[in-house]
Amino acid sequence: MIAMTLGEIAAIAGGQLHDADAAAVVDGPVEYDSRKVGPGSLFVAFAGANVDAHEFGPKAIADGATGVLGSRAVPGVPTIVVDDPRHALGLLARAVLDRLHEAGGLTVVALTGSSGKTSTKDLVARLLSAHGPTVATAGSENNELGTPCTVLKADERTRFLVLEMGARGVGHLRYLCRIAPPDIAVVLNVGVAHIAEFGSVEGIAQAKGELVEALGPGGVAVLNADDERVRTMAARTGARVLLAGEAADAEVRASDVVALDRGRFGFTLNIPGAPAATVRLDVAGRHCVGNALHAAAVAALAGMQPAEIAAGLGDLEGLSSRRMDVFDRADDVTVIDDSFNANPASMAAALRALVAVAGGRRKIAVLGFMAELGGYERAGHEEVGRLAAELGVDRLVAVSEQAAPILDGAAAVASWGGDSVLVTDQEAAVALLRAELLPRDVVLVKGSRYRTWDVADALRAEGAFK
Repeated sequence: MIAMTLGEIAAIAGGQLHDADAAAVVDGPVEYDSRKVGPGSLFVAFAGANVDAHEFGPKAIADGATGVLGSRAVPGVPTIVVDDPRHALGLLARAVLDRLHEAGGLTVVALTGSSGKTSTKDLVARLLSAHGPTVATAGSENNELGTPCTVLKADERTRFLVLEMGARGVGHLRYLCRIAPPDIAVVLNVGVAHIAEFGSVEGIAQAKGELVEALGPGGVAVLNADDERVRTMAARTGARVLLAGEAADAEVRASDVVALDRGRFGFTLNIPGAPAATVRLDVAGRHCVGNALHAAAVAALAGMQPAEIAAGLGDLEGLSSRRMDVFDRADDVTVIDDSFNANPASMAAALRALVAVAGGRRKIAVLGFMAELGGYERAGHEEVGRLAAELGVDRLVAVSEQAAPILDGAAAVASWGGDSVLVTDQEAAVALLRAELLPRDVVLVKGSRYRTWDVADALRAEGAFK
């Protein structure tokens, strides 16, 4: 982050200094994980139900941190004591962002949606980084801790700050936007992810629209032209609205979408006032066309030309892990690791990608439980199973009893010629694959966070099962 003294930070956060030199300078990262602390860092300590991070304060200082931001003094440790470290972190991030705006040249891009946030954020960051110094959310650290910590990574050289913003209720995005008001707000879609927290799809739409409400008159809302709930958010902002999608009235539009090899897709990128360009995506899945269009819209607003955008979208190695990561093993088995997280929409996209990648090869889907669906839980899992059967998945593996309704959905499709099995846990799924995988099989691994990670890791690490 930009260099600030402990005294300045205390004043911004409304805190008191204890055992600290007010002139000591913080010029390293702000971290709430003591294992990541380094020279010049500020360590933010939270007192949790099971662990009180203030106890790691001495180690943080020994590892080079300048001070600790916490809710109580730690004897012998330079500490800024505040009532609420989380609130103080947000105040600090906003103060740093205000200073960077005063210096000029910084554009804040914020993205939200029920699915595809992290992948689209990665695309935006990759494109913009070729156009100027860019800081972006790491992985999916998109909450009230991850967002301010990402802001605090920016400095005077940063031209683009790309923030993935998540929400688990009405008001969450409004809070994040008070920390980092966007210049460009991107809303991808409205689905049923986290519906247990929101209560309804309408509640989800209300919450996601808070992002465009935060735009100032000079801002731009990039909205999905192919999602009616997102389209209607145009009425919730006085800022300029830019539609992106495949609809005929989308300003940033994909036409002539074609399937390429290994489940990838190409299309013609159309942007008003510029020559069309041919895009050949370097990621698998038909749904990636929409993600790419939203990224292209942001890049165009930053001044990039379609040909430059197309080139960037064709070179996308090294994006966030466990998201449509297609790799080949030594035994000629192809794996699609999309195990980072799951909801019905992303499951559907991944299953379609499995079919596209496999072509005529045997298709195996290893699917885990989808969390946070509330009253939609059983129906959501059955819906995924039905789609898997309708798409012709040959072998359907449900991991854990919670995921069993996936198999019920598949069994309801009378024309399905595949088969299915329920395994108790990830270890059992790995054992099943060891016994059954054949050369040229294509395996999709998908589930809510952590619920299929071990399966994906085993498929990658072992290379070829004996």
